[in-house]
Amino acid sequence: MRRALPIMFQGTHSDAGKSIITTAFCRLFADNGWKTAPFKSQNMSLNSYVTPDGKEIGRAQGIQAEAARVRATTDMNPILIKPSRENEAQIVVHGRPYANMKAGQYREEFFSLGLQVIERSLKTLMNEYDRLVIEGAGSPAEVNLNDRELVNMRVARMANAPVVLVGDIERGGVFASLVGTLQLLEEADRKRVIGVIINKFRGDYTLLKPGLDWFEEYTGVPVLGVIPYMHELHIDAEDSVSLARFSAKKAEKALDIAVVQYPRISNFTDIDPLMAEPDCSVRFVTKAEEIGEPDVFLLPGSKNTIEDLLYVKESGIASEIGRLYKQTDAVIVGICGGYQMLGRRIIDPFHVETSIGEATGLQLLPVDTTLEKEKTTIWSGGTALFAGESFSVTGYELHMGRSVRTGGIPFIQISGGRTDGCKTSDERILGTYFHDLFHNDRFRHHFLNAIRRKKGLPPLIERPSYRELREQAFHQLADCVKRNVQIERIEQKMSEFQRGNDHVQYSSVKQTNWQRSK
Repeated sequence: MRRALPIMFQGTHSDAGKSIITTAFCRLFADNGWKTAPFKSQNMSLNSYVTPDGKEIGRAQGIQAEAARVRATTDMNPILIKPSRENEAQIVVHGRPYANMKAGQYREEFFSLGLQVIERSLKTLMNEYDRLVIEGAGSPAEVNLNDRELVNMRVARMANAPVVLVGDIERGGVFASLVGTLQLLEEADRKRVIGVIINKFRGDYTLLKPGLDWFEEYTGVPVLGVIPYMHELHIDAEDSVSLARFSAKKAEKALDIAVVQYPRISNFTDIDPLMAEPDCSVRFVTKAEEIGEPDVFLLPGSKNTIEDLLYVKESGIASEIGRLYKQTDAVIVGICGGYQMLGRRIIDPFHVETSIGEATGLQLLPVDTTLEKEKTTIWSGGTALFAGESFSVTGYELHMGRSVRTGGIPFIQISGGRTDGCKTSDERILGTYFHDLFHNDRFRHHFLNAIRRKKGLPPLIERPSYRELREQAFHQLADCVKRNVQIERIEQKMSEFQRGNDHVQYSSVKQTNWQRSK
């Protein structure tokens, strides 16, 4: 049996770049011939990934498995937390819903079980792979939570993994956040940190160099790399924190695509291929006055469809959607929860999502939805019919509801006589449960060119393949990290830790200014 060499990346805060660096190392190790797996013991995210055997894990771990060129399994993310209401979340264990829990309940009642689940998954991966790239969550310096945390230093100790701390310089204060994080760690955990990586650097490196020298002298911890800011990297975001960088304003491009960003938006990576199109301006809107007159209005998935539907109504967005359909040529697309909202009503008899038993939909599609206790998590394929042509499409379904069409036209024909989704006869409103619909290149290209024709614009012949863009992104990312990070030094420390030489730490080589000041 193998004994994988592990490395763990932790951050000074959420969205510091842990996921992207973990992805880079998955591809780097795979390129070097090592059978490699990603691992995140506990992930809080509303962006999901369905494994080949129909289980649900965090999107980032699924993408990292693709980067490593291995099949994604639930051992790579055994615990997924999906916030559904204020201070409440659905707990997914090994790809299946376990329970809905409040934060305090999860901390007190789930800790022991979670620890067992994580230990078993970690052992499985350590025995089946050559390299294990582990990602932490948030910050390891959450002193109010560390006695029962399940995702940072406790996991590093389980795997006896060296830790690289990642800081985001784009937000400012990177040295303060790195030093502060190190200072708040227990001494044994601090010695586990073999170095830091500074992420998202823009500017003149010579101006940064004095700060790097000061940091190494003050802490005794080496800077293992400075990664430049990478533009337009087509790799899926882990969670909605990343949406803060998108504007609600339309860019000067031929096609304007507006996406409603409701409070419990999920699996918004469905929109990523549209962002890669050269003629598409994709923007996220939260207010009715931001909508304007887009060519496409998209309602994405939701972890709490009824409450997000109420948000759409109370914010005035629902009225604007009605206006778009009656007064413009906009095409309105609903995916998963967005599809359910477009229907006549949503019934929640078992209070799966909320105490509200029933809500009236937007009345734009003749569809009734009932939320059920069992979650559907499958890969599906079929034939989508749009603008006079048919297209083979694949996608994953991930929903608690069952929708019954009482009119309209099926959107996707599935083998065995089944259908998915619904559309109006004028094809101005489309609804489907197929996540990744727009990842199907031929359908997406035809869809966008049909809208161009409607606007009197010629079709765009040269459009990108999103699969090729993602593969190029993996290569670009790995190459950038290889050029800017001391990979050999990290691999050396990985070997030392597994040989039992984890006491040989940079921070113990000399008495640092920081230690003297203490």
